[in-house]
This record gives sequence, C-alpha cells and structure tokens, in this order.
Amino acid sequence: MSAAGTAALVVGPVLLGAITQRTTGLGLALVGGPFLVAILGPRDGVSFGNALQVVLCVIVLVRTHRGVDGRAAGLLLAGAVVAVPLGALVVDALPEGPLLVVVGLLALAAVALSLVPRLGAWLDGTPGALTAGAVAGFVNVTAGVGGPALSAFALARRWSIEVFVPTAQVVLLVINLVALVSKGAPSLGGAVWLTGLAGIAVGVVLGDVVHRRLSAETARKAVIVLALVGAVATVVRGLTVL
Repeated sequence: MSAAGTAALVVGPVLLGAITQRTTGLGLALVGGPFLVAILGPRDGVSFGNALQVVLCVIVLVRTHRGVDGRAAGLLLAGAVVAVPLGALVVDALPEGPLLVVVGLLALAAVALSLVPRLGAWLDGTPGALTAGAVAGFVNVTAGVGGPALSAFALARRWSIEVFVPTAQVVLLVINLVALVSKGAPSLGGAVWLTGLAGIAVGVVLGDVVHRRLSAETARKAVIVLALVGAVATVVRGLTVL
C-alpha cells in the first residue's frame, strides 16, 4: 500500500479514539489501537499508538488538569513504573498469542472485580492503586491497552468523569512515554505522522463538545463498556495468533 493510502486509513481510527478519550478518559488505545495494528503491523501499530497517546494525553491534560487526583496518580504511577520495564522484557521473551490472552484476561478480571462492591473496595486502597498501576503499565507495554485497569480503579473509587479524565491522562502519559522509550519509535512516513496528529487535533475539539453534553451516568457506563471491549478485544487478538 502507498504511503498516502496508509495515511488515509490511519486518520479515521485516530480521530474516533481522540474523541472518545477526551470524552471519557480512554479511547485511543481501545478504539483506535486494533485498527492501527491492522494497518501498520503489531510492532509499529502499538508504538505509533504509544506516541500518539503521549501527544493526546498532554493536550487533554492541559484542558482538564484542575481535576487531577495527585495522590492517586502518584500511587498508580509507582506501580506502573515498576511493571513497564518488566512488560518490555516479557514481550521479547514470550510468543505474542499467549501473552495477549493472558494480559487480556488480567484486564478483564480487574474490571469485573471493580463492579462487585465488596471485592472492588480492595482496589480503593493503597495496595489496590499500586496493583492497578502495575497492571496498567504491564498491559500497556505488552498489548497497548492500559485503560481497563485504570477504569477498574476509578470505578472502585467512584470517581466522577471530571476526576477520572485528567488523572488517567497523567498515568497514561507516563506509561506511554516509558513504553515508547523501551521499544523505540516506529519507522513511519511523514504523511502517516501528519494525519495521526491531525486526527488528534480535530478529535479533541469534537470531544470537548461531546463531553459537555454527556451525563455522569452515561459517562460511567461508557467507561465500563470501553474497558470491557478493550480487554475482550485483547483476548480475541491473542486467540487469532495462537
């Protein structure tokens, strides 16, 4: 496929992912990630997604930073920073299929746990924050989808969308930066980068409009659905390459 054709295919998934991430705190990796992998291949697709998430997280954070829960973000990052390098080592050591199935099931279990009040309460404490951060970092570097673990923690804490969106951006920004440094930047043409960045810019603007019209309950349901879809999609992706 030509460079122009590849660039044209990239813009749609990135645009939709950026709208969703500005609206709910998650989206680019969950909505756009599978398409980027299909278009660019596993290694470049995940790395390109990591790079775009760094840019997107910065933009969204600038617009929403007043809602950040600093203590929670620090605990989540403490867990993530330990797990990301481990995840990078595991990627090189294990076959892709089984690895994706395991991390997808891990993310799915975290979301399911958060939806059971008595069990999810454990995630609300310091050990839960450290664990959620570690799972998010590990899953992000191995499969490109750290969002479900963050969603589980947010649901357990009963965060509003105004707190979850900026706090998630802080964590996703750091773990995507670390993942990008660990694996290296993708080798892609300038047209692909330009269309990706354009998709982010337009998506954030449209996401602002959607966010203002979204009720708290609808936003909570959207976060749950996105987290579950991301986890299940990771398992399915792994099963297809077993």
